[in-house]
Amino acid sequence: MNENKDNTEQPTPVDDIVSYMHGNDVDISIPNIPLPTAVKPSKKEDVNKDVCDVSFKFAFVGAGQGGSRIAEAFHTLGYRKISAINTAQQDLNTIKLDNKLCIGDGGAGKDPSVAEKLYAERKEDVLDFMYDSFGESVDRIFICAGAGGGSGAGTLCPLVETAQEMQRSIKAPTNKVGVVLALPKHSEGKKVNANAFSTLCKVWELVEKEIVSPLILLDNEKINKLYPGLPVGPFWETANMSIAGLFHLFNHTASKDSSYSAFDSNDYKQILDTGLIVFGAASIEDWTSGPSSISKTVRDNLKNNMLAGGIDLSTGNSAGVVIIGGKNVLDEVPQQNLDRAFDQFSRILRKGSVVHRGIYSGDKPDLTVYTAIGGIQKPLAKLEELKLLGDLN
Repeated sequence: MNENKDNTEQPTPVDDIVSYMHGNDVDISIPNIPLPTAVKPSKKEDVNKDVCDVSFKFAFVGAGQGGSRIAEAFHTLGYRKISAINTAQQDLNTIKLDNKLCIGDGGAGKDPSVAEKLYAERKEDVLDFMYDSFGESVDRIFICAGAGGGSGAGTLCPLVETAQEMQRSIKAPTNKVGVVLALPKHSEGKKVNANAFSTLCKVWELVEKEIVSPLILLDNEKINKLYPGLPVGPFWETANMSIAGLFHLFNHTASKDSSYSAFDSNDYKQILDTGLIVFGAASIEDWTSGPSSISKTVRDNLKNNMLAGGIDLSTGNSAGVVIIGGKNVLDEVPQQNLDRAFDQFSRILRKGSVVHRGIYSGDKPDLTVYTAIGGIQKPLAKLEELKLLGDLN
């Protein structure tokens, strides 16, 4: 016999469990059972976080070359959930964005049906591409497209459907998809204007079904008149930045406090949910001569400076009006002068309309009125114009 052997009985797991019966001062002695470690859900990363102060996290898809240029303008302003899609790699090569996808070989040749067919073959790839480009922290997706081309016009409506599918999947705050639609200049020819007529008709059906909102029209013929004599180089950049800049100003303003009167995020969302909206801006040169001076500028702005023609503003039911002035200006301009300017919108829009107001001090020593009018009814005059130019009568 080995005298060094320990004859003490070792406790069994059962002994551990019932050891409290033998006078231990704990209720139970827990055996060494391996337990799985609880996996904590990882925090979702905000992919491509914006580098600008905004109220809403918008994502933008540029469809076709024209739409991609519009998306580029939003990137310049600090938005980062941006991508571009085209049927021709050559057109994508000049787009200064990181997220680009080519779904064809050689383009659509101004034929939207070609692009639509190519899109149908790559739909799932496009959806994955949008997830990778935007992440899941998105409030609303916007499709930017030129109405007269092949790639943009042909992929626009399918992209709206895909964007809506993604928004449902990520449980976005709205299932409405925004569209920024560029309309061609008269000089771009019959085929382009005929495409634009067809595209606007199709998108309007989605507006009526409350799938698309807002629909933002960028009328390049109107831009041509607002900025006469622009050389070829800066024309498209000016046109795209005019719409992107105004859209961003309202999103930026809605995120800021005001020492005077705030235009908040709910105000902006209400306008974005009204269907067709148009933007405008006007600098007020004479704000000291009397209460009518500012209101006259507003009237002229609504008549001449909105970024889309062929639209009846009197059919609108909602407006955002933001006045930004230098602090010295706001310390001197009478409140009644600003009130009269705001009242212009209540008189111009249709009965029962809502006008959301904002007054902010800015870093420039002037006074400017920025406007967004929503809930506008079908742009019949613009459609008739495109139909005529496209020789579709």
